[in-house]
Amino acid sequence: MRLSTLYHKALQFEFLTVEEGVFLFERAPLTDLMRIADELRSIQVPHGKVTWIIDRNVNTTNVCVANCKFCNFYRVPGHPESYITDIETYKRKIDETIRYGGEQLLLQGGHHPQLGLAFYVDLFKQLKQLYPTIKLHALGPPEVAHITKLEGSTHREVLMALREAGLDSLPGAGAEILVDRVRRLVSKGKCGSQEWLDIMQEAHRQRITTSATMMFAHVETIAERFEHLVKLRDVQAKKPADAKGFLAFIPWTFQDADTLLARIRGVHNLTTPEEYIRMIALSRIMLPNVKNIQASWLTVGKETAQVCLHAGANDFGSIMIEENVVSAAGAPYRFTSKGIQQAIREAGFEPQLRNQQYEFRDMPQMEEQVITY
Repeated sequence: MRLSTLYHKALQFEFLTVEEGVFLFERAPLTDLMRIADELRSIQVPHGKVTWIIDRNVNTTNVCVANCKFCNFYRVPGHPESYITDIETYKRKIDETIRYGGEQLLLQGGHHPQLGLAFYVDLFKQLKQLYPTIKLHALGPPEVAHITKLEGSTHREVLMALREAGLDSLPGAGAEILVDRVRRLVSKGKCGSQEWLDIMQEAHRQRITTSATMMFAHVETIAERFEHLVKLRDVQAKKPADAKGFLAFIPWTFQDADTLLARIRGVHNLTTPEEYIRMIALSRIMLPNVKNIQASWLTVGKETAQVCLHAGANDFGSIMIEENVVSAAGAPYRFTSKGIQQAIREAGFEPQLRNQQYEFRDMPQMEEQVITY
C-alpha cells in the first residue's frame, strides 16, 4: 500500500477498506490527513459554516438492566435512587429549554424491564400535545431492541408506532464499537452489532432521520474502529435514495472516571488530542456518504474540538443544557450559546444555529443559559 494511492482514492470519495484505514491511521502524517479531510469537508459542506444546536438531554428513566461497564448513570430496578421522569418534570425542563432557545429534546434512558411500547407511545403523544413544535430526537437502537424484545414484536412495528406517536429522529446511541467481541466486554446487555445496524436500516426505510456514533479508546483494537466505520458506511449505502439516513457521525472518547471498566479491568482512556483529531479526519475520509462530522467538545474540550474543524469536522454539536450520562463518567466541559459561538469564531469559522435536520435556524430571542451544574 502507498499513501499517495490512498490519498487519491480518498479525494475521489472512494470507499476505503478496513486495512486501508488502519494503514492511514498508523502511517499517514496528521497534516496530510487534516488537509485531505478538510478538502472533502469543503466539497460536502460548501457553505463553510460550522453548525451547532440548542437542545437538552432529558432522561426518561435511570433504571437499566443492560449493565454497561462504562456507565455510572444507571441504577438497577428497585434502587433507592431510581426514577421514571414524570410529566411535570418534562414540562418544567421543556419550558426552560424553550426559554434558552431550544426546540428539541434528546430523550433517552435506561433499559427499564417494565417500560414497554405503550409507555413511550403515550409519553411521545403527551409531549407533542403539550408542545406541538418540540422535536423528539429520542431513544436509540438499543432501546428500540429492548422494547421489541419486551413486546415480542418487530423493529418495523416498534419504529412505526414510535414515529406515529411523535418520534422525529433516532439518535445513534449505544453504538459503542459495532463489533461483538467488544460489545460482550463493555455492553453485554445491549443488542448486538447486527441488530443495531438492522434497526438503523429499518429506520432509514421508514424515512426516519438518524445519526451514528462511536465511543472509542477502551478495549477495541484500531482495526475494530475501522470495522465500525465500514459497517456504518455500508448501511448508509443501502438507504432509499430519498431518505437522509445517517445525517451525522459523532465519534467520542470513553470517559473512565470511576467506571467498572476502569476500576475492575484497569481500562483507561489514554487518547491524546492528536489521536482524536486523527480519528475525526479519518471519519471524514472513511465515511464519504455521511455529510456531517461532529467534534465532541464534551469529551475532548474546546481547544481540541476547534482543531477538528480544520480536520474534517463541520459541526460543534449542542450546548447541552442538560447532559447526565457522559458527565457521570467524568466529562467536565460545558458551553453556553455565547460560548459555543465564540469558540467557533476563534477557530476561524462562522457559527450557524441549526435544527436536527441540519437546516439553518435564525437565532431566537432567548435567555442566556447559566451553568449551575
